[in-house]
Amino acid sequence: MSAARHDHAEVRMRDNWIALGTIVRREIVRILRIWGQTLVPPAITMTLYFLIFGGLIGSRIGEMGGFSYMEFIVPGLVMMSVIQNSYGNISSSFFGAKFGRHIEELLVSPMPSWVVLTGYVAGAVARGLAVGAIVLCIAMLFTTVRIPHPLVTFSTVLLGATIFALAGFVNAVYAKKFDDVAIVPIFILTPLTYLGGVFYSVSLLPDWAEAATHANPIFYMVNAFRYGLLGQSDVPLWIAYALMLFFVTALAALGLWLLRRGVGLRS
Repeated sequence: MSAARHDHAEVRMRDNWIALGTIVRREIVRILRIWGQTLVPPAITMTLYFLIFGGLIGSRIGEMGGFSYMEFIVPGLVMMSVIQNSYGNISSSFFGAKFGRHIEELLVSPMPSWVVLTGYVAGAVARGLAVGAIVLCIAMLFTTVRIPHPLVTFSTVLLGATIFALAGFVNAVYAKKFDDVAIVPIFILTPLTYLGGVFYSVSLLPDWAEAATHANPIFYMVNAFRYGLLGQSDVPLWIAYALMLFFVTALAALGLWLLRRGVGLRS
């Protein structure tokens, strides 16, 4: 009896992995199929940032934290592109599936909720990492990019992409129309990103603004990534990792709960 149970568990796990691979593959194929919308625009946008802020304005600013201004903004711009694209990919993809009513096929299947969530999140993370790599390559055209702490660099960008992929999933679940998908990036994500230390060191701010910046979670992600590329951070590294792991855990739990309850998915 136990052997039969064990065989059944193995078959079920194998089926789950096949289902997970199918969702991830579909998401990646979708990203590559519309590469002109998913990969090219962020590359052009970040090139303009490097030209305007790093080249034209940065030459007048001088050094920031002991580095040239161009070097200083590279980690923030890479992280910003990862965050925006991870969030945007899953919010549009999952809401599109919900709007087209084919998400119901996944919900009624024997596929566990964690497979559905992991599949969509993995696809969004893949786009975030791909765009981040493209932006980093573009940065190499403007300045020397060193990676003194590769493990910190990769783990930070992976955690950051996962956090905002999960946040985009929650947004897509609650969204009732396409306008709802755009509200959070415009009114919450963009301000938090620009005020997260991408273009400046928090030490330049007055006390009240510095305190407000420390309440911004993106500030910790940007600084952890900056430590990976430049070996410098405005916050202790352990605090940044603790915060990122907390958000991954909390948002993953929320996403699984929403899927299991069918919140905003079943009509």
